[in-house]
Amino acid sequence: MGFDPEKIEDFLANFEANKNKIRNFEGCRHLELLRDKDNTNRFFTYSHWNDEAALDKYRNSELFKGIWTETKVMFNEKPEAWSVESVESL
Repeated sequence: MGFDPEKIEDFLANFEANKNKIRNFEGCRHLELLRDKDNTNRFFTYSHWNDEAALDKYRNSELFKGIWTETKVMFNEKPEAWSVESVESL
């Protein structure tokens, strides 16, 4: 997610206010917020879910809708999202 530089503090405050709600949402096993070292207005959330159904339940929840409504107005580029699966872990 790329943010307008002047909106980064607002985004971080919103994440801080909601991170435990997201992490404690049924089916969420892990949540991280990552920041690009070179492009510091770009952030990534990295989460592990029990399954696709749990993630879909979150995406359709009032919690997500509220967070997304507040967050999307802060972007300075189109956000991207991926669902991935582990091929190998050492």
